[in-house]
Amino acid sequence: MQFILIAHDRADGLPIRKQTRPDHIAYLTEIAGNIVFGGPLLDDDGNPCGSTIIYEAPDRAMAETLVANDPYSRAGLFDRVEIRAFRTVVRDGAITP
Repeated sequence: MQFILIAHDRADGLPIRKQTRPDHIAYLTEIAGNIVFGGPLLDDDGNPCGSTIIYEAPDRAMAETLVANDPYSRAGLFDRVEIRAFRTVVRDGAITP
């Protein structure tokens, strides 16, 4: 089952994000089998201001654990976090069943 993370950084989060990014990337590499795709949300100036990740997980509890263990979460980067079940309908320009 897929779950989408939509996380918004706290107002003073850019320095935290920059400092924590190497650990975040290492974590994503470690759990790559659970990630469909993801990337940062960007503000009007092109700076990262949040995250969106689609996880593949057996249930919501596992998705929540994946998010909680992310170094960004552990560093207190996020102001708001939403995790929802998700279903891909269009991918790379193609409709999926």
